[in-house]
Amino acid sequence: MTSRRSALARLGAVAGALGLSGCAQFLGSTDDGGVADLPPNPHADALPNRQFAQASFLPVDDAGNDIQARYRRVLLLTLDAAPSESAARTVERGMRTLEAAYDWAPEGLFHMLAWGTDYFERIGKLRTAPISKPEVISRTDNPDLLSFDAALVLESDVPSQLTAVENAMFGSAGTLNGEPVEDPLGDVFRVAVRRTGFLGEGLPAEHADVEGIPAGALSADHPTFMGFFSDRQGTQASEEFVTIPDGPFAGGTTLHVSHLTQSLDTWWEGLDDAGRVARMFSPEFDPSDLPAFAANVPFTDAVRDHAREFDVVGHHEKVAQVRRDGDPIILRRDFNTTDGGQAGVHFLSLQRTLEHFRRTRRAMNGWYVRDDSDAITDRKNNGILNFVDVQSRANFYVPPRDRRAFPQYG
Repeated sequence: MTSRRSALARLGAVAGALGLSGCAQFLGSTDDGGVADLPPNPHADALPNRQFAQASFLPVDDAGNDIQARYRRVLLLTLDAAPSESAARTVERGMRTLEAAYDWAPEGLFHMLAWGTDYFERIGKLRTAPISKPEVISRTDNPDLLSFDAALVLESDVPSQLTAVENAMFGSAGTLNGEPVEDPLGDVFRVAVRRTGFLGEGLPAEHADVEGIPAGALSADHPTFMGFFSDRQGTQASEEFVTIPDGPFAGGTTLHVSHLTQSLDTWWEGLDDAGRVARMFSPEFDPSDLPAFAANVPFTDAVRDHAREFDVVGHHEKVAQVRRDGDPIILRRDFNTTDGGQAGVHFLSLQRTLEHFRRTRRAMNGWYVRDDSDAITDRKNNGILNFVDVQSRANFYVPPRDRRAFPQYG
């Protein structure tokens, strides 16, 4: 007997061959942004319409910094079904199942469904989409430039809940936290790549037995593999700023996903505390200054002066050069990983336009300071570049919640 899933797979192959240039006419969305032949989302009133909105639902530390969910999973997806009203209903029902099963909270589940460059290319609309295929942005990396139809981003303080979601949506589990799973996402997508990780005090030390981290380097106080807390509110763009303000993609945002590997033997064994502070923040700071960094890092905007005086520049002071009116232009949701048995970072950033990400990364490159010090190269003494390598890049559009099933556009 032919299964529903194999039939959908064949349909997807046919649709891909045809290019689906006219598929937008098949997606019969309702006037209020819902999906045709589905009732309004019963969870909508309790949830933000921005799929990426978390700030109002997170606890904060004493300085007012958000405490993000501790465990992450990113499922990079390939379509097994042609865009259609039927497929859109399946996707929307699947996402509503997640909303019914868990509260929108770190102890429950944060989730967002993003759509990639393969999807927009598949339907013949990549040129008018708010995203483009990823690019090589530095001279020192040669990343795989990846393209997917979609990505499902999952975050929770309870790691077993991420596994339960994946089993329910793409495996054989028939229920999710007591909710029946009648329309799994696996009827429309297949998982092409699975990325996992964590963030927060204690977790890096628990996962330090991998390549790239010297034995005994990390303590239970370290929130990341490099030792520093990186989510101060003043170093993050607001959810409002990264939202696309108008046009057919209004209310959504763009998502960049990179995988970086880390080689931290020299970071931990070849540098002292002052050397790590200089490279992460700025050589104008001493390790004793860090306790005063509450919700922000007070830079003096003197990167080239520091290159000439100290023969080293910091990561944060470089990327601060592209702030707008003093505010950052990207919202990071990055986290540490041991995928592949190597210390690393899955770098997720949200931004109104991908050019904001590219500007931030070009600032991180620090090419302009090499003329101010012979000791600074494309990598050496140039922030944290000597300790990270970009393995891959991919780009996505995150639509509003009420348009997340095969997003509509003009």
